[in-house]
Amino acid sequence: MKEISLEEVSKLQEGSFVMIDVRDEGLRAYGMIPDAIVIDIDTDTEDVLSQISELPEGKKYIFYCDVGRKTRDIDDSLLPTGREYYSLEGGYIGYVRASMADEKTQKEKQKKAEESIRKKFHKQLFTPFAKACKNYKLIEEGDHIAVCISGGKDSMLMAKLFQEIQRHRQCNFELTFLVMDPGYKKENRALIESNAAALGIPITIFESDIFDAVDTIEKSPCYLCARMRRGYLYSNAKELGCNKIALGHHYDDVIETILMGMLYGAQIQTMMPKLHSTNFEGMELIRPLYLVRESDICAWRDYNDLHFLQCACHFTETCETCHEDGTTSSKRLETKKLIAELKKENPFVESNIFNSVGNVNLDTVIAYKKDGVRHSFLDEY
Repeated sequence: MKEISLEEVSKLQEGSFVMIDVRDEGLRAYGMIPDAIVIDIDTDTEDVLSQISELPEGKKYIFYCDVGRKTRDIDDSLLPTGREYYSLEGGYIGYVRASMADEKTQKEKQKKAEESIRKKFHKQLFTPFAKACKNYKLIEEGDHIAVCISGGKDSMLMAKLFQEIQRHRQCNFELTFLVMDPGYKKENRALIESNAAALGIPITIFESDIFDAVDTIEKSPCYLCARMRRGYLYSNAKELGCNKIALGHHYDDVIETILMGMLYGAQIQTMMPKLHSTNFEGMELIRPLYLVRESDICAWRDYNDLHFLQCACHFTETCETCHEDGTTSSKRLETKKLIAELKKENPFVESNIFNSVGNVNLDTVIAYKKDGVRHSFLDEY
């Protein structure tokens, strides 16, 4: 399929073309080009042809994926004839980068994003962020925190919230905004840099070859990748004089992890708000978005017209995604949908899942582990 640049698209008459998003549901949740329609080109061929045939004739049909490779490889000779088909050069990420390129636009975006945290989204974002930091003692006097930025909405917002809480000067601590490039495609790294510049986040970037290392792993590559990334972050943060690393897991990640552990791992466990590192002495991991809802993060992102990276490993070339804790997006998305269905009948289901691991009654538990040692109810029966 022949390519068309964003510059060429901008010169087309309004209404003369149709944007077609071929990415998966997980990637689309992170943003779409305005007025684009969705067609899953990986489904049944007849169904794809039927959807395209139903589109209005006499227009240019511009397909886009994440970076433009998938749509560029589409054989348009197999599509309905008599129509003009194009692949958007640079894909969705190219579109986002173009919208962030102007310096004036960057300053406006930073100002709006910061004001929205202080005003419109103060109750939804800053309040639970500050509450988690206080309740779980995540920020302490003299800390030097490495705010780990993956390029997604969660870590970018976390960076802005850290800047805001530091502005209050209630506690003296240092921040380093740390970005690891584990082998990103140039488009993805450029997107992270563009967003950081637009939001006024002074990032420190270091490189690793993690993606190459896990690229040939067939069994649980996402789990191995997550473990390796964690280790690299600890190591580099410690070299920079940090005593803590902050990750952008939020409330919904916590409840999904609890339920996934039960459904897929046959265990009851949670994602802790903070942890001591077992391999890096004196280092801690903290999760300051622990009480922040994902829907509120998305609302902040959309209100400020921000577009972030979701996942950029080699496995996303086909628009598959993974998660920081090593779970695949399909399992996490399935669990997310299950919780949403349960919430229709019980509006308290999310808070009940969250609170369940804080209300464990050991008198009614058959067995549990403490410091790696298994204990049975029969021990004291």
